[in-house]
Amino acid sequence: MNKVMLITGAAQRIGAYIAKAAHADGYNTVLHYRHSAKQTQDLQRQLNDIRTNSCISVQADFDNEDNFQSIVNTTEKQFGRLDVLVNNASEFFPTPLSELTREDYEKLFNSNVKGPLFLSKACYSLLKTTKGTIINLVDIHADKPLKNYPVYSMAKAANKMMVMALAKEYAPEIRVNGVSPGYIQEPIDGKEINPETISRIALKQKGEIKNIYQALKYLMDNSYVTGQIINVDGGRSLNM
Repeated sequence: MNKVMLITGAAQRIGAYIAKAAHADGYNTVLHYRHSAKQTQDLQRQLNDIRTNSCISVQADFDNEDNFQSIVNTTEKQFGRLDVLVNNASEFFPTPLSELTREDYEKLFNSNVKGPLFLSKACYSLLKTTKGTIINLVDIHADKPLKNYPVYSMAKAANKMMVMALAKEYAPEIRVNGVSPGYIQEPIDGKEINPETISRIALKQKGEIKNIYQALKYLMDNSYVTGQIINVDGGRSLNM
């Protein structure tokens, strides 16, 4: 029986790449999305054309607490198991303190903290049965805040602690780890990375999305690693 991976925020960028790469490695996939129905369903059709009935999509808004169990129920009904949960979905936008609103705060914490936490809780029974694993997409700015992004940085710091806390709570049945990307691709806001930033990356270049999946694959395959967070940043964190 194929193993099953659930990826949140799977419509595009890193989430979509993870879904395609895992599917190529033999996983059946569950693609979560919030608003990006067309992109997600196009990806679903693409993967099912490769292997019939190997991919489903589920819509859920992490503001609604009823949606967490709904995702799990749909996964269990279709595939009967879950082996890997990848908590990838994330809001990312600046919040200068002079302009900060409660709505901004809630968007950032709901997507980066509440969603991963309560979905991990909802997936517990399925993952326990398969001795599965949870992998959070964290951020190198969980350790050093990004200027003008204080709430995002705070939320990712909580996400990092979640990895370590859940690893302790869910051991020995479920392993929990994280991957912290550095400058893997152009930021969502489309701004170019300036040369000064590149100069502080030890490897003097941006990474590729495949580098993130390589780290995920290591964490999925190594059964003696839990509570760890791998920085995939080309050495950027050495000079932050």
